[in-house]
Amino acid sequence: MATDFKSIPIIDISPLLEKWDHPNLAHDEGVAQVVRQLGQACREAGFFYVKGHGIPISLMKEIRSITREYFHQPYEEKLKIKLSAATGYRGYQRIGENITKGIPDIHEAIDCYREVKHGMYGNLGKAMQGSNIWPSNPPNFKQLMEEYVDRCTDLSRKIMRGIALALGGSADEMEGEVGGDPFWVLRIIGYPAVSISNGHDKADNDVGCGAHTDYGLLTLVNQDDDIVALQVRNKSGEWISAPPIPGTFVCNIGDMLKILSNGIYESTLHRVINNSPKYRVCVAYFYEPNFDAAIEPLDVCSQKTGGTKNFEGAVYGKHLVSKVTTNFVM
Repeated sequence: MATDFKSIPIIDISPLLEKWDHPNLAHDEGVAQVVRQLGQACREAGFFYVKGHGIPISLMKEIRSITREYFHQPYEEKLKIKLSAATGYRGYQRIGENITKGIPDIHEAIDCYREVKHGMYGNLGKAMQGSNIWPSNPPNFKQLMEEYVDRCTDLSRKIMRGIALALGGSADEMEGEVGGDPFWVLRIIGYPAVSISNGHDKADNDVGCGAHTDYGLLTLVNQDDDIVALQVRNKSGEWISAPPIPGTFVCNIGDMLKILSNGIYESTLHRVINNSPKYRVCVAYFYEPNFDAAIEPLDVCSQKTGGTKNFEGAVYGKHLVSKVTTNFVM
């Protein structure tokens, strides 16, 4: 369960990445220290920064730069890849089309998902069928984003091995039927600068993204280096800022990991409010279970919490589709 944390910890995960596939991974002291830090962060805040993650800072910056370049194009250009049910909920959505708890979010975005081929997962996957639709401008957008997704997928898998150890399981506890063939989501997001005319008297719809939890296992957030906008809610209901730390990812755990951990870890509420006079860019990568995985508390976690499973099982793809198909105004 989340605590009354006042700040979000920073974890150097390089020892874990160096030995992620070592047969004696759990017995390495450097790895064990990372595992302890991951466990504490997931228990107390559900959020943490990672450094030493191996993804070039130059690539992180390039991803944000090309995102900004796309969003600064004319509206008509952006609409060429408009999101709809027919695109498998992939593509561009304008400001106010994304809905959180019934309130329009003040951001624009491109939503991307791992490809779902026709007939994959039967009826479960029908709503998500399709491939991503990428803009033709900037010309290297697709190539860069696909490289980035591959790197984030690889990194997330390695972090999840550390989290599995922190829960008392084996390093590959989250693989196989849980996440051996992980789904992924990428949200490429732009938050408008605050309107000067609003001054200090802000309306509710100045919220860039309303309070929510993430759906899957682990999120990697690549945010602008110079704008504080992401906020995380602690147990007392205080909103704690997650200021940018250049070269790091902000990570948080999602609903599926909360279930797997039997509530030992919390998927923490968070929101985005851009009070800056600058346009803010954020690219969020979501590492998910297998699309058709039936998620329920791990035995090792049930044993730690009195032997009772505190959550009913959930099929990840069904959970995702229920969110995706109700989060938009078309």
